[in-house]
Amino acid sequence: VQLQASGGGLVQPGGSLRLSCVASGFTLDDYAIGWFRQAPGKEREGVSCIHSKFGTTSHADSVKGRFTISRDNTKNTVYLQMNSLKPEDTAVYYCATEFEPWGACGLEITSYDYWGQGTLVTVSS
Repeated sequence: VQLQASGGGLVQPGGSLRLSCVASGFTLDDYAIGWFRQAPGKEREGVSCIHSKFGTTSHADSVKGRFTISRDNTKNTVYLQMNSLKPEDTAVYYCATEFEPWGACGLEITSYDYWGQGTLVTVSS
């Protein structure tokens, strides 16, 4: 089981980025995929998640209305579209999976079993 996160970079405040998380070694059916982030000196926090089969989503309050999560099961890939980025969105972003046959997804870090390596997002002028 491997997860490969990509798409990070430097963007100005108000800009957009799209992160990708490609899963290999398993199919995403019956899994929730979450995006998490960790800013320097802060704890890792949940950002958004989606259930690969049922499409159930959840977002942290801090990103609601700005971030959208989606999946393409034909490519075993989950995307995080980030718009109206703010300096406080600066962090390393990680994707992770949780086996979830009941179709839910949540942002509890301890529920997730497999983690990707992270991609850095820097929002700065």
